[in-house]
Order: sequence, then structure tokens, then C-alpha cells
Amino acid sequence: MMRRRAFITLLGSAATWPLVARAQPAMPVIGFLQSGSPGATAHTRAAFHDGLREAGYVESQNIVIVYRYADSQYDRLPALAADLIRNNVTAIFAGGPPAAQAAKAATETIPIVFTSTDPVKSGLVTSLNRPGGNLTGVAFFVLTLGAKQFGLLHELVPKAVTIGMLVNPKLPDTAATVADGQAAARAGGLEPQILHASNDSELEAAFADMKKRRIDALVVVSDIFFDSRRDKLAALAARHAIPAIYPWRDYVMAGGLISYGTSITDGYRQAGNYVARILKGAQPSDLPVVQPTKFELVINLQAAKALGLTVPLSLQAAADEVIE
Repeated sequence: MMRRRAFITLLGSAATWPLVARAQPAMPVIGFLQSGSPGATAHTRAAFHDGLREAGYVESQNIVIVYRYADSQYDRLPALAADLIRNNVTAIFAGGPPAAQAAKAATETIPIVFTSTDPVKSGLVTSLNRPGGNLTGVAFFVLTLGAKQFGLLHELVPKAVTIGMLVNPKLPDTAATVADGQAAARAGGLEPQILHASNDSELEAAFADMKKRRIDALVVVSDIFFDSRRDKLAALAARHAIPAIYPWRDYVMAGGLISYGTSITDGYRQAGNYVARILKGAQPSDLPVVQPTKFELVINLQAAKALGLTVPLSLQAAADEVIE
């Protein structure tokens, strides 16, 4: 009789096993909203995963990530953000200013971690130290580096007088970017010329136009579309013999001449870490916007030689990396 009762008890316990398994808490879902394309942003996505992993979160093990990419077509971002919300995401990561704006417009309750240029000026947060609301993230402030970039380019090309600024007119803060760049150039005694491009054919046309306008050198403004075309931009600059400075070292690794800016991969790693902290219970309003502490100067001597430029030894000594 005792053996029979024990068997029935064991059988009853076994019958509950599937119910116990189904009762396990669901993994949190992160919405990943990116202004660019999967291939062009693979290195920043990997850095984002590094930030999550440092805090103990690994995709498919204890978190789910739903990816949505706009492929530099910014008008697609509102629909992509809405789609993430329909997927009941726990938090949203928004890569780039256009993605951050779309995510902010889509929800006032779901926590959002962004990467952006100047989040206060663009209205994403009210303050860097006390963001308020449901957003926080990483600020690169690349648009405020114009004076330094113009100065470095003029040091490398001292005879340059007319400097072009390549901007994407579809970027939400283009007007502010242009105004800041023009002020920075004129403060250094340079004449700025604005060039617009938001697709491949316009990129080709912009470089062809530089010769007609007698532009001596070029500043490429930070933009996801340009980032996804860094190989093409470096090739166009070489073909048209235009010395150019870029916002990220990735351009120089692709054959570009010189770059000055923050570390974009480190910024994405920090964003991943912030998402992890939110998953553990932190509120976005209590997480100060991360500000850059390190700026990278990278120079490609091969590109300089191809352009007939001699890089001053003082500039080489100041560089964080010199590509031979």
C-alpha cells in the first residue's frame, strides 16, 4: 500500500513538470532600433553586445533582442519604432539621432537608451546630469568638434582657404550643424562651403561639384548614412584628390586621410551597459547621459602621400594612431 501511494505521489509530481517549466519567467526583450544598415553597423552592434555581456546579459541566454534597421532611410524609423512597441519590448536602444527622435516620439513610458550628438540641443533630454523622462544614453558631441576639425585640416593643408562641409540634409539637426560649422570655419579664417548628400548619386555629384567650386579640403559631418558609405567616401576623396577629415577612425581604416572624434565603439559599449542597468531596475531619469572623455586623432600616412601632403611631425606626435 505504501509503495503504491509513493508511486502515485511521484506520478502526480511528474505531471506538474511541464507546468513548472512553462511558469519560468520570460526573458526581457530589448528593442534595437538602428538608423543604419546591419552590415555597416556590425562593429557598433558588437560593441553594444559587449556592454550587455559585461553586465551579465547574453542574447538568447537571458535576453531577447528584436532588431529593426532603417538602412539610412530616416522616414522609416517611426514605423519601426511602433513595431518594436507592438513586440512588448522591455527597453529600446536607439542608435543615432534620427532613431532616438523616433523612439522618443513613439513612447513616453518604455525606457530608451540612445546614442546621439547633442541630446539637450535636440530635445531628447532636459539635462545631461538629470535627463528626466524615459530617456538617457551616450552623447558623442561630434558636432561641437568643428573648430578642432577645421584647425587640424588647415594644419595638414596650410594652403587651404575654402573648406567644404559635407552634410546630410535629411538629418534632423542639419541646420544647427551647418550653423556651428560655418561659425567654426570663419573663426579660423576659413571660408566654408556647404555640400549636401543623402544618397549615392548625390555623393558623386557633391565631389564633382567641389572642383567647380574650388574647394581645397573637406570636413565630413557625422551621419549614419555617411558612416555606412565610409569606403565610398574615402575612395571618392582619393579619386578627386580632396583632403578630408572624418568624425570616426573607421573612415581612416577604410583609406581616409584623417579623423578626429570620440570612440564610437566605446559609446555603443556604454549604451549596452546602460540597457543592462535598466533591466536590473535602474530608471533612465536617474542615469546621467554619458559624455566623452577621450578623443581620437588618427592619421593615414599612405593617404597623405597619395595626395602629395607631408604630415607635420608635430601632428604625427599628437596622433593616437598613425597608419603607415
